[in-house]
Amino acid sequence: MINITLKKIFIFLSIFPLWIYAQDQPFFVSPEGQTIVSADLHIHTTFSDGSVWPNIRVSEALREGLDLISITDHLEYQPHHKDLPNPDRNRSYDIAKGSAKKSKLTVIKGAEITRSMPPGHINAVFIEDANKLLFPDDPTAGIKEANRQKGFVFWNHPNWEAQRKDGIARLDNMHIDLIERKLLHGIEVVNFTTYSEEAIEIALENDLTIVGTSDVHGLTSWDFDIPEGGHRPMTFILCKNNSIGEVKKALFEGKTMVWFKELMIGKEENLLKIIKSNLSASPPTYKDDELIAKVILKNYSANILHLKYTGPFTFHQDGTIFKIEPYGEKSIDIKTLENKPSLELPFELLNGITGRKKYLNFKIKTR
Repeated sequence: MINITLKKIFIFLSIFPLWIYAQDQPFFVSPEGQTIVSADLHIHTTFSDGSVWPNIRVSEALREGLDLISITDHLEYQPHHKDLPNPDRNRSYDIAKGSAKKSKLTVIKGAEITRSMPPGHINAVFIEDANKLLFPDDPTAGIKEANRQKGFVFWNHPNWEAQRKDGIARLDNMHIDLIERKLLHGIEVVNFTTYSEEAIEIALENDLTIVGTSDVHGLTSWDFDIPEGGHRPMTFILCKNNSIGEVKKALFEGKTMVWFKELMIGKEENLLKIIKSNLSASPPTYKDDELIAKVILKNYSANILHLKYTGPFTFHQDGTIFKIEPYGEKSIDIKTLENKPSLELPFELLNGITGRKKYLNFKIKTR
């Protein structure tokens, strides 16, 4: 009897984390006619220098509500090889793919080409065979092979202190050559707990896709305080639909936004679409003969919105800088001087980054 009870408790504790942290609302509402796919394109397992088996990566992603992940174990760096020989660099993908088979999670094949600077560490995803990317003596041969496999290739942690002592992302001649030859398609502006304004600048100046990843080696719950309401860095991909082909196509076209802590980072046109589909303003209402309009702003996203009103009117009860909590709303009283049936309100999204020291400016109509 005791053994049966303990068994039941063990089963309960095993499945408990899977539903207690489950994401039951979309992170961000998709713009009309598009689908937003949440992705983490840089994660590790015991098949390189990670601490967990590939099926745990699948369980974490499902628990946290992600749509797509790529297992990107190091090709060259194999610190566990004495205990876990790894002759097939596709093996971690195969295990994760099998674990996710009956779920909504998509697992795509990837690998991390691990070199000194330059070019540094390079991720290749949507590849066919990771084994063919392994060239110990040639720093760019794996990148070329990934392109032959029609993979999406991006530069990992260009601001990593181990390879950039000052933490500043900058291009070397090798990177410039790779970009000019269309062999490098994206760059991480966020990696693990770091964020690089210089990487955003590199992305915008060279038409590279903006990427943000967890680069998780341990447990996401520990690294990103998920039980306390945190989240891993993610890349949100704006696609026509969630098919593999459309996701890949959107990545190559640079249709992404990165969510890092409270920051939303991306090209202006992408952030604008997402904020327009995740923030609404109610029609203005007036009390009796007063000329103070009450407008309710609603946030449909999982991210807090830090807003600054930049228009000509003044507010009656608040300053013009305020926040709207995730899935929350904020009532604002605006002194409009006359009764207006509708308003167009200009804002700056103070946690919406569109460039180095640049923040998203937009207008929203009451409706």
